[in-house]
Amino acid sequence: MPAKILVADDEPNIVKLLRLYLREEGYEIISARDGKEALERFHSESPDLVLLDLMMPLMGGFEVCTEIRRESDVPVIMLTARTDDVDKIVGLEMGADDYITKPFNPREVVARVKANLRRREWDRTEDEPERPVVTVNDLTLDPTSRDVVVAGDRVRLRQREFDLLEAFMRHPNVALDRERLLSMVWGEDFYGDARTIDVHVAWLRDKLKQARPKIETVWGVGYKLVPGTDAA
Repeated sequence: MPAKILVADDEPNIVKLLRLYLREEGYEIISARDGKEALERFHSESPDLVLLDLMMPLMGGFEVCTEIRRESDVPVIMLTARTDDVDKIVGLEMGADDYITKPFNPREVVARVKANLRRREWDRTEDEPERPVVTVNDLTLDPTSRDVVVAGDRVRLRQREFDLLEAFMRHPNVALDRERLLSMVWGEDFYGDARTIDVHVAWLRDKLKQARPKIETVWGVGYKLVPGTDAA
């Protein structure tokens, strides 16, 4: 069954172009012309990925992304005509997985869509070996159930937060640079930059502030998970 892509953009030419290229790759395409319609189509169609324009009538992309993240971890790729890095960071903070700046090459969009679907394990084979449960102090992560437990209490993490935490927990006390983390968690074909890691680490620190292991900053390098310490 092909993946279903929601394309939300108020520019008909962009929707038409993306529909053409994505259909050629076998995807099912649904579209929306404004933010309100995008949410309606999201709820009625349950897409596997959302291409979301930042500036839309009735409801902007940031607000739509926030509403989607209240109930779903479906990949969201922001489309923006603005090159301001602040918009990109805000998009990530709202829960977007990736961003593409207009004007864009439609083949690049196709590549990003494929990459994000792969990271959501769309193409995962049944014979892939299961990863074992990992525990560091009072923090336990189960890759099969996607559960994270701190001192007996379950903590809800979004998909990328979970994957990033797993990378840290499987390499305790190892300084991992941002580029390596991007490759481990987002994949080598991810087009984002190191600030993506900084945003997600901030989320993890907030959600895991009661846990004994802490994610420490290694200045000039990246981050590492330090067991059994209350260091910030």
